[in-house]
Amino acid sequence: MPRFKISPENPAGPEASALIRRHLSQMAAQSPEESCHALDTSGLESPEVQFFLLRQGGKAVAMGALKLLDGGARELKSMHTVSEARGCGAGRAMLEFLLQLSRKDEATGLFLETGSTKDFLPSRRLYESFGFRQCGPFGDYAEDPWSVFMHLDLRTAA
Repeated sequence: MPRFKISPENPAGPEASALIRRHLSQMAAQSPEESCHALDTSGLESPEVQFFLLRQGGKAVAMGALKLLDGGARELKSMHTVSEARGCGAGRAMLEFLLQLSRKDEATGLFLETGSTKDFLPSRRLYESFGFRQCGPFGDYAEDPWSVFMHLDLRTAA
C-alpha cells in the first residue's frame, strides 16, 4: 500500500484552499510582503500551472505545483508540507513526483525561488540533495536579499 497518494487537484477545492491559506500565512510571517512570491488560489488556477496535493491516510498534508516557463523549463511553486507532517518524507515525495512529471514532459530544467533565512534552510537542503544549485533571478524575479534562486538542469541531471 502506498505511503502517500499524490493527485492533481483544483486549487479552489476545500482541502487545497485550506493548505494554500496556511502556506500564505506562513510565508507572510517569515518574509516581508514584497518578498513573498507564493501564488494564491487564483494564481494556482492559471492554465500554465499544474497543482497537486499529497495525502497521507486520506488527509492532505502537502502540496506542490509546476508553472510552465519559456524555453520548456518549469518553476516549482507552492511547495508546502503542514508542520505536523514535516519529517515524514512528504516534501521529498512531492519533489520526486514533480521531478518525474517534469522529465516525462521533457522539461529542460526546473527553477525555484525560496527564502534566504534559516527558516528555509531545510527546504534549501532538500533541493540541494536533488542536485539543485543556486542561480540568479529568473523569469520576472529580481535580486532580493530575502530570496534564494535555484535551478536543476534536467538535460544533464541523472
